[in-house]
Amino acid sequence: MIYLLRHGVAERKNGNDAQRRLTAEGRRQSEAAGRALAALGAPIEACLTSPKLRASETAELACEALGIEAEVAESLAGGAFDALALAAGRGAAMLVGHEPDFSNEVARLTGARAKLSKGGLAIVDRGALVALLRPEELAAIAAAGNQAGA
Repeated sequence: MIYLLRHGVAERKNGNDAQRRLTAEGRRQSEAAGRALAALGAPIEACLTSPKLRASETAELACEALGIEAEVAESLAGGAFDALALAAGRGAAMLVGHEPDFSNEVARLTGARAKLSKGGLAIVDRGALVALLRPEELAAIAAAGNQAGA
C-alpha cells in the first residue's frame, strides 16, 4: 500500500522555492494527517519525502504520530517518479511531495483522475485508488481518534 501525502499549506513564493516553510495552517494539516493515519491504524513502515522544506516539514510532523522517521528521496522534489520503485522492499510506505506530480502518479498507477489538496492524502493499493482524503477529512478523523482515545 502506498500513501501519497501532499505537503501542507506553505508560505507564498518569496525567493527560493525549495526553502518555503509551512504556515501555521500547514503545520496543523500535517499533524492532523499523521494523527488520522495513526487513528486508522495505517500500517506505514517507511516515509520518503521530497527534500523541499515544506514537504520535509510535513513528513516530520506526520511521522511523529506514526513513530517513524522520514527519509529524503530526491526524486520526489519535482517531476515524474515511480512510487512502486520508491516503496519497493519497504512495506507500506508514505510518500510526501508535490502537485501535479502526485496526481499524475495516482493516474499512472490506477487510471483514476485525482487532484490532491494541500495537506491531502491518496491511498493506493494494487492498482486501485482506495481513498482520496482532503485535509478537512483528515482533521475530522484525527479529532475522532483523539476522542476515542480519551
